[in-house]
Amino acid sequence: MQAGDIVILDLRGISTLADYFVICTATSLPHLKAVNRDIRLKTEEEIGERPRSSEGDPGSMWLVIDYVDVVVHVFHEEKRHLYALEDLWSDAPRVNLDFLPNRGPSSDSSESWRLR
Repeated sequence: MQAGDIVILDLRGISTLADYFVICTATSLPHLKAVNRDIRLKTEEEIGERPRSSEGDPGSMWLVIDYVDVVVHVFHEEKRHLYALEDLWSDAPRVNLDFLPNRGPSSDSSESWRLR
């Protein structure tokens, strides 16, 4: 299940919390559950990693999946603007998402994030 409005923030040199935040949106509670499930399954299948920890539940409309260097935030669309992580971390460069179809560069950062 594909999440929407995916943003990757490069926190290296800005924070010791993680190297990257991945922020994405789900449109409903079932979609939120499916995105959470798919992130976990695909990450384990592709790179053999399980989350160090996770927080939240679908009822909270915000799930956090911590992979140590990468922290994934899955928001219901109603909550994403309320918490506004992109604004809170506005000094973090955005990573280009050139692996997504029909998506232009998301920042002036020269680094690209590619799926393998």
